[in-house]
This record gives sequence, C-alpha cells and structure tokens, in this order.
Amino acid sequence: MKKFGILLTAIVFTTGLLSFSIQQEKWVVPEKDKKVKNPVEASKENFNQGKILYSKHCKSCHGSKGLGDGIKAKNLKGNLGNFSSEAFQKQTDGELFYKSYIGRNDMPNFEKKITDKDDVWAIVHYMRTLKK
Repeated sequence: MKKFGILLTAIVFTTGLLSFSIQQEKWVVPEKDKKVKNPVEASKENFNQGKILYSKHCKSCHGSKGLGDGIKAKNLKGNLGNFSSEAFQKQTDGELFYKSYIGRNDMPNFEKKITDKDDVWAIVHYMRTLKK
C-alpha cells in the first residue's frame, strides 16, 4: 500500500508540473519579427475591418473584450491573454502580428485562413483598442 501511495504522489506531482509548464510556456517571438512595423494605416476604416475580422476569427476564444473568456476558452489549455492588460499592450505590433498569424499550441495558425496579411494587421490595430 505504501508503494501505491508513493507512486500516486509521484504521478500527481509530475502531472502538476507538466500542466504548469504547458500553461506557463513563454512565447518567444524572433527578434526580426518583433521589429516589424504595422504597414496598415491606423484609420477608422481599418479599425472597423479589424473588429469584423476579430469577431469572426478571435472572439470565440479571446472574448469580445479580449479577456480570454470567449465561449471556446474553457476547452483550451494555457493562458489566452488579457488584451486590455498593460503587459499585453506593451508588446510591439510585430509581436502581436506574429502570435496572431503564426500561432502555437491552442492558438491556430492563420496563414491559410487569413491570406491577406493586411487583414491581420487590421486585427492588431483593433486589439490596441481593447486596452483599459
């Protein structure tokens, strides 16, 4: 019985560590991508286009206000982010574009879904409006 208790403790501990490391994995954006400037004008038209595309592609996971509380969020692992937070808003446009377009883990890759990169840049503009 003692061996079973030790084994169970080890399994629970290891599972907890794996879960923690998956959820806390740092998202590293290549330096060259961080420095990319948004080529799309920050106009009302582009903000509106970004909002439409955000509603279509992002809202179901990230929520209408970017708080990570969309209807699909509960089925996903990891941190969905809080787009209104200072930490999120401090990221460069290049970082936001890279994460939104390339994706990783539960964040899908949008290279084939959104073929016009300017549309992703418009979403980046819209995400900037979600700050506190």
